[in-house]
Amino acid sequence: MKLLRYGEPGNEKPGLLSNDGQLRDISNIVRDIDCNWMRTDGFDNLLREINSDIEKFPIVSQEKLRIAAPMARPGNIIAIGLNYEDHAREAGMDIPDEPVIFCKAPSSFSGPFDPIILPPGSRKTDWEVELGIVIGRDAKFISSKERALEYIFGYCIVNDVSERALQLEHGPTWIKGKSAQSFCPTGPWLVTKDEIQDPNNLFLKTTVNNVVRQNGSSKTMIFDVAHIVWYCSQFMVLEAGDLIATGTPPGVGMGYNPPVYLSKGDIVELEIEGLGVQKQMII
Repeated sequence: MKLLRYGEPGNEKPGLLSNDGQLRDISNIVRDIDCNWMRTDGFDNLLREINSDIEKFPIVSQEKLRIAAPMARPGNIIAIGLNYEDHAREAGMDIPDEPVIFCKAPSSFSGPFDPIILPPGSRKTDWEVELGIVIGRDAKFISSKERALEYIFGYCIVNDVSERALQLEHGPTWIKGKSAQSFCPTGPWLVTKDEIQDPNNLFLKTTVNNVVRQNGSSKTMIFDVAHIVWYCSQFMVLEAGDLIATGTPPGVGMGYNPPVYLSKGDIVELEIEGLGVQKQMII
C-alpha cells in the first residue's frame, strides 16, 4: 500500500494511492498516519475496509494539491553515515567497521515537494538521496537481525540535506549541518514493506537542474536494512513512526572536483525504485 498525506501545513489529511493512480481520502477511518496508528491495529483495519469496498474512500483531485510528508513528524530521525563505500571515499573518510549513527532534528522534517530553505550565509548546502525506513512498532534490544524486519512498517525516500560547512567545520557533531528547517524532505509515499520485495536492491537517483548527480543502488550499502534496525535498537528505543535514513550513494556535491553545491533557484529531484519521486526548489 502507498500511503500519503496531503493539504497545507498543519491541515494535512491521510490518503492512499490506489492501483489506478487515484488519490483517495481515508480520513473517515484514519485520523492520521502517525505513531499511534502504526502501533495499533489501524493498518489491518484499513486493509480490511479497502478490500471490502475501496469506493467508500472518495477520490481527491491532485491538481494544485500539496503532497505532504507521508506520515506525521517522527519522534526521532536517525541517520546512518558513510554507508556506501564509494561515498565514504569521495568524502575522504574511512570505511566504517560499524554503522555511523547521527540524528537530524525532527523540526527538519518536510514534504517531498516543499522548498529547501538555505540557512543564512550557507555556502555548502548539499543533497543526499537515501532509502528511509519507517519503524512500525516499538523496539529495543532486538535479538537478531532476522527479527529486525518484523519492526519495519515501510519505506520512503529521504533527502538528507546537509550544509557541509556547518556539518564539518564546527566540531565533530554532524547534527549541526543536518537539522535546519526543510533539511529532511520525505516521501511522496510511505510504501508498506509488503510491496518492496528487496529493500537492499533498489535503484536510487538524484538530478540537480536536470543533470544526473547520483546513480546508485541500495545493494551496495555496507550495512543492510536488517542490520541497521537491529544495530540501532541496541543503543536506543526505536518507536513507531521513527524514521531511519540509511545513507547515500556516491555523487554528492561535496565529492565533485571542484565541489558543486546548491544555490537559490536550483531544482533537486530524487527517485528510488518503487518509492516514487520527490522534487524541491532551493530558496
